[in-house]
Amino acid sequence: MARLAAAIPQPQCELDHDSPWTLLIATILSAQSTDRTVNSVTPELFRRWPTPGLLAAAPRDEVERVVHRTGFFRNKAKAIQGCSLAIVTEHGGRVPTEMDALCALPGVARKTANVVLGVACRIAAGIVVDTHVMRVARTLGLTTAATAERIEQELCALLPRDQWIDGGHRLLLHGRYVCTARSRQCECCPLNELCPSREVAAVGDWRERARAEGALVAARGGAVAGGD
Repeated sequence: MARLAAAIPQPQCELDHDSPWTLLIATILSAQSTDRTVNSVTPELFRRWPTPGLLAAAPRDEVERVVHRTGFFRNKAKAIQGCSLAIVTEHGGRVPTEMDALCALPGVARKTANVVLGVACRIAAGIVVDTHVMRVARTLGLTTAATAERIEQELCALLPRDQWIDGGHRLLLHGRYVCTARSRQCECCPLNELCPSREVAAVGDWRERARAEGALVAARGGAVAGGD
């Protein structure tokens, strides 16, 4: 984790948002989609319906048209409208900041709740475990668990709470850009010497590889540029 912190000192969420609610809606839309696609859709979505109340009351067919490109658009339109309605009727228009209350909202499971709590509220209630984190955690030998729930439990036991938000986000970005599902870039990975699954030897000093990863992630929008 120290090496990942050197590579990505200030990890950033790649979903565009300006509030806990906009991040919540964007995260729901990101299921089975890409952040880039979601970011191309949400400006129009929030321009037309800039509050939970307005989105909840919008005609369903219009919401479906706006979110169509994210895939599963009927289910997602239903989820983001139901979620927004619950926020208005049950939480006074504000996104709740408790895990159980968030997970009770339509379309929200633990991963989405962890994104909102960690990124928007800086509340370390758990670690975001998506497909990237699951893969990287197994590759690094941090877990042998098969489910996201169990992997989160084991990572939370391994990491101090003050690393749950940024540390988990670094694992995610590392899996998205370096230790990818398509091909592990072991030769340029700053974790090479520590990884039980490395396939080839590293090239250069780990600090050089960490700087290269940081530049790559920053260029894609997943970190603040200029960190070292």
